[in-house]
Amino acid sequence: MQTRKSKGLLFIVSAPSGSGKTTICNAIISRIPSLKFSVSYTTRNPRRGEVNDKDYTFINKEEFRLMIEKGEFLEWAEVYGEYYGTSKKRIEDLLKDGFDVLLDIDVQGAMQIKRNYNKGVYIFILPPSLNELRRRLEKRRTDLKGEIEKRMKSAIEEIKNYKYYDYVIINEDINLAIRELEAIIVSQKLKTEMLDVNWLNKTFFK
Repeated sequence: MQTRKSKGLLFIVSAPSGSGKTTICNAIISRIPSLKFSVSYTTRNPRRGEVNDKDYTFINKEEFRLMIEKGEFLEWAEVYGEYYGTSKKRIEDLLKDGFDVLLDIDVQGAMQIKRNYNKGVYIFILPPSLNELRRRLEKRRTDLKGEIEKRMKSAIEEIKNYKYYDYVIINEDINLAIRELEAIIVSQKLKTEMLDVNWLNKTFFK
């Protein structure tokens, strides 16, 4: 029986490509039942093993632009020539149902949300070094050499934005990084301000 009721909360996680963000986010979803992954829209092609409406919702650029015109995105960005966006409705529906929401998005998108959304917890994941980041990108073998160089340059610019986030996790050890993200989420949920006052009054002050 759940003895503590709390409001849904939005967690925004960003990192340079190759920092282990997706692995960490997938692991934390399996550890915290109340945490739901927000599936973003993208125009890029699926990578090996990715499933539509689970990893991303894959649509074409014409469909994406139409959604922009209708104002359906909480944030959207163009990254490496492809579009990525977060559906307002998907986020609102999950929060309304009392779930916490995890957003795995790039720095551009996170900064859009920070400007337009006055709540949320912002978490930045860093690699232990640029050399290690390059090694991870090369090991992934999903990008050509020119693409890796582009991602390395982009990573340097993205890392400069760490100061706009509430927390920074250095992913040197993946298991430690997962535990640190879990600690952040749990501590935020235990804050006094996150208590459902209606539940509190009904339970203790009838």
